[in-house]
Amino acid sequence: MNTITGCGLGLRREFLEDFSSLKKKPDWIEITPENWIFTPHRYRETFEQIMDSMPVVAHGVSLSIGSPEAIDKSFLSEIKAFLDRYNIEHYSEHLSFSTLGGMQTYELLPLPMTRAMVIHIGDKIKHVEDFLQRPLILENASYYLTPYSEMAEADFINEIAQYADTKLLLDVNNVYVNAANHGFDPDQYIAQISPSRVAYMHIAGHLEYPDEVLLLDTHGEAITKNVWKLLERTLKKIDAPVMIERDNNIPPLHELMKEYKKLSKIVAKRSVK
Repeated sequence: MNTITGCGLGLRREFLEDFSSLKKKPDWIEITPENWIFTPHRYRETFEQIMDSMPVVAHGVSLSIGSPEAIDKSFLSEIKAFLDRYNIEHYSEHLSFSTLGGMQTYELLPLPMTRAMVIHIGDKIKHVEDFLQRPLILENASYYLTPYSEMAEADFINEIAQYADTKLLLDVNNVYVNAANHGFDPDQYIAQISPSRVAYMHIAGHLEYPDEVLLLDTHGEAITKNVWKLLERTLKKIDAPVMIERDNNIPPLHELMKEYKKLSKIVAKRSVK
């Protein structure tokens, strides 16, 4: 089951059993391989049943595509074995780096947006795809510090996608947060992204402080009204599957499913131009 259409939801251990008993499940799910490669025994049977019953996308957090070091072959081997075991065709990661000197920071750190970095990342994408024997999808990440750059973020992403001939995971919440924090127009940013490059999209929540300029991309809050509105406008330009990503402060599944139903209604009435 490789085709993803409609709306998805990120699968989390916090509601694994409740998810298994849902009468009306999401159209597809996204899982983080690093959280499931060594699945604890008490979750294994339920996890296996879910993986066998619906379309699945894998969304990694440890690839560190932008690091100066070569990607760890042992890590790639673990990822490939996991993807092969569950017949997962779609594997996405973040356009960022997270390792320094071989040490994992567990943070998605920003990259200098330069042409040299475009080539560096593009060549590593090709290496990863050759190793995994499947495409690599890259997500626009949120960031709070802008390293030395020669181009705007949208141009940087487009150049990487063109150089490596790769697909994109468009995180609408990340676009909104970055636009607010760095002073650009989120709609203009999205208009610059080629619709044919977008494999699928994320929508998530963030923290807003009334007296602060900075927005924090926590993926641990309810989706805000402004992000819902941005998604509606995005769907008029880009026809791609969308999913809700919730990584922190995981609420009961029935609360997440309320957001999922709202997402389903928005996607159902999309008007792609």
